Amino acid sequence: MKPYALIFAAGLGTRLKPLTDTMPKALVPVDGVPLLERVITRLKGAGYSNIVINAHHFAEQIIDFIEQKESFGISVAISDERDLLRETGGGIRHAAPLLKSDHFLVHNVDIISDLDLPLFEEKYLEAEREYKNCERPLLATILVSERKTQRFFLFDESNNVVGWTNIATGEVRSPFPGLNPDKFRKLAFAGIHNISKRVFPVMEKWPERFPIVDFYIANCDKYLIKGIEVPGLSIRDVGKISDLNSLKY
Repeated sequence: MKPYALIFAAGLGTRLKPLTDTMPKALVPVDGVPLLERVITRLKGAGYSNIVINAHHFAEQIIDFIEQKESFGISVAISDERDLLRETGGGIRHAAPLLKSDHFLVHNVDIISDLDLPLFEEKYLEAEREYKNCERPLLATILVSERKTQRFFLFDESNNVVGWTNIATGEVRSPFPGLNPDKFRKLAFAGIHNISKRVFPVMEKWPERFPIVDFYIANCDKYLIKGIEVPGLSIRDVGKISDLNSLKY
């Protein structure tokens, strides 16, 4: 059985206004099909039968949509964040009681790709075997790519995260003192990752709201966060109206 999957669908979708003035980003259609339906259909096709969706902005619409679709014939649970939008890291921790596998897939609802999800899962399992007895336990494998952006994770020769940089501002963040970003590979995070349940005890000391990127950066000296590249990957972040208008499937 595939591990559980968590879909991030709680965001306000401010870049998709005015559409998100009346609906959640997750239900914005691309070529007539809501983003959430696209992600669930792909996950189901890849063998995921237990899916958790976090919901905040117009959460009732997401809940009604899942009910109308009869949960797409699989198990779909809602991680209810109507009381507080917890950001990505806090959203993962809040969903912990619903994520009942040794590791779980996290997928942003606004990411459309042709990623081979079973292959991505196998890459996590390979890393888990490789680093089973390592002093720094594996915490996550994250999908990354070489694309034009301003913000990058920094990776060592083994494709493990060592820090983060914003090339527009020159900001560098790393728990490794004196890290020179020019000596490390710069790869962009693509919003899909496999995470070990080891993450939950580490998150206990963090505040109610926090981004998962901040969490990864702060802990990459104590745990392994490995970047996974997929040659030939087609991936789009559908975050703006212009992105929607340029997509046809």
